Amino acid sequence: MKPVKKNKAEDPELEPLCCCEYIDRNGEKNHVAACLCDCQDLDEGCDRWITCKSVQPETCERIMDTISDRLRVPWLRGAKKVNISIIPPLVLLPVFLRVASWHFLLGAVVLTSLPVLALWYYYLTHRRKEQTLFFLSLGLFSLGYMYYVFLQEVVPKGHVRPTQLALLTCGLLLILLALYRAKKNPGYLRNPASGDRSVSSSQMECLNPKGQEKTKGFLGAESSGGLNNRTPKDDLKGSSRTLAGSPTKVKEDWCAKCQLVRPARAWHCRICGICVRRMDHHCVCCVGESNHQAFILALSIFLLTSVYGIALTLDTICRDRSVFTALFYCPGVYATYSSALSFTCVWYSVIITAGMAYIFLIQLINISYNVTEREVQQALRQKTGRRLLCGLIVDTGQYNRGFLRNWHQFSTLGAHPFHHPAEDIV
Repeated sequence: MKPVKKNKAEDPELEPLCCCEYIDRNGEKNHVAACLCDCQDLDEGCDRWITCKSVQPETCERIMDTISDRLRVPWLRGAKKVNISIIPPLVLLPVFLRVASWHFLLGAVVLTSLPVLALWYYYLTHRRKEQTLFFLSLGLFSLGYMYYVFLQEVVPKGHVRPTQLALLTCGLLLILLALYRAKKNPGYLRNPASGDRSVSSSQMECLNPKGQEKTKGFLGAESSGGLNNRTPKDDLKGSSRTLAGSPTKVKEDWCAKCQLVRPARAWHCRICGICVRRMDHHCVCCVGESNHQAFILALSIFLLTSVYGIALTLDTICRDRSVFTALFYCPGVYATYSSALSFTCVWYSVIITAGMAYIFLIQLINISYNVTEREVQQALRQKTGRRLLCGLIVDTGQYNRGFLRNWHQFSTLGAHPFHHPAEDIV
């Protein structure tokens, strides 16, 4: 009996798609116009909500999965999926800021609740180890919307010179360029089996087939003050195993998830799901050895540009007052909607700038003491290292070689492999 040939037109993966069609998560062809059809989970959730019954968390997750799968825009050769996390900032931020400009009490409530909601969402996504574009969307849209309000409400008043506008615009473009550079590869470590040569064969020979050490580990690996120590809980998670006896005499770890030997100060990012060289932290993206400098550059340019834009706006809507005085006392600012919206955006920018300034300060301190944020957090959990100013400064002493040498090492990150002195190992 001859096998029946399947018609090409019957296979949704082989049949060409129009601009509004797509293959859903079940492998079936679907249409953008049918986004509201056949959604039993949503119907069940609405029925339970109308009847004042609780909705199960599993039902909410299925509803969100369905919405994220059907939220698409028409595109060539099939509709493209839109990440649902980028939509809330695009809709809520203009609404909240315009509502806050109606009255100063509304402004106080809205501007206080926005950071709280952002921190709650940050905690929620990091606790679930989920990747999200919410904060990237919020940051980029905040920059664009603040610039739009500045052009629409502040510049027409005639107090901003063309050179000042050009300088502010250049600052905005430099921020975008620095962010683009910071979003690139932070220094991902690849599996040796995939052809990556970052791990030598002599290093792999230090592990026996069972993944155990052949020789004694470094003394620092057994001391309680070592930042790269692993607790039994971390070992159960397969986070690392100490490697010793390598030719370069650098402490290295075995990552069971990535199946590779990682060098000192490299960590496995639970959100990106991959190991990163000299990982500092993960916010919008991973910050590691290759993009840490671009991250610091983006922060510094943002702070300068934001402060300059705030000063120009306050000088326009609150004439004959200093910037600091106008920020807290500007009579008649709510007399017109234009000045009220500008003043509300100024305070929103001040809150964002204050948060970024705190992050920038912490980064400068960590660089001066040659520690990463990941190492600081581990030192605080294990109660190791030397703490100053109520824990604002944490000096582990493991990689600290003095202020100038620490900054020199940071300025050469990614240029060449850094070999630690012998006292880091013995």
